[in-house]
Amino acid sequence: MAPDPWLPLLAAARQLAQDIAEKIQERNRCQRSGESSAKVNVAIRTSLQSLREKIEQLRELLLRAVSTRQITQLEGDRRQNLVDDLLTRHRQLEASYRNEGPEPDMSRSSLMAGGAKRGITNPWLLEESEETRGLGFDELRQQQRRIIEEQDAGLDALSSIISRQKQMGQEIGNELDEQNEIIDDLTNLVENTDDRLRTQTRHVKMVDKKSTSCG
Repeated sequence: MAPDPWLPLLAAARQLAQDIAEKIQERNRCQRSGESSAKVNVAIRTSLQSLREKIEQLRELLLRAVSTRQITQLEGDRRQNLVDDLLTRHRQLEASYRNEGPEPDMSRSSLMAGGAKRGITNPWLLEESEETRGLGFDELRQQQRRIIEEQDAGLDALSSIISRQKQMGQEIGNELDEQNEIIDDLTNLVENTDDRLRTQTRHVKMVDKKSTSCG
């Protein structure tokens, strides 16, 4: 199985967001001290564009992985939440760059651990499941591969059950056809017997009538 490029790309995007936050703080310090911040502003704009492109790549890779069933729907939902949080972080950084929002917190612990400072909700706070918490990229890939294998095994078992049910249905249908043929034969036999009984009854009546006349 080819390595999953999504998780390394996510890590790179997160690191880039942290770098942007650091650059914005550096730019703000230059502005407060009266130093030129033109060079830092250019770097921030370039990094924000790069972050946006990485987010779009994450979206495209996620859509392809879900549509081709390379990952489970549950993992797809989890990754979509990560992309949404990263997009929120991008918007916050853009607002901070335009001096329309609070100064970003550049500490990695606040980004990853869910700490909140100055009343700002941490956009990296995620409700991660117990199964994936603390796992590295390789471990997540192994877990994902195991889940896919289990799903494939379940689909094979379901296919086998459906095949057996189809076979049973065909056998029941054949048996019903045989029963219908037997019923048709019995119906014909009863009708023939009833016709013979009527004929014999008329014959007996005729004989009885003649006997009475002769007497």
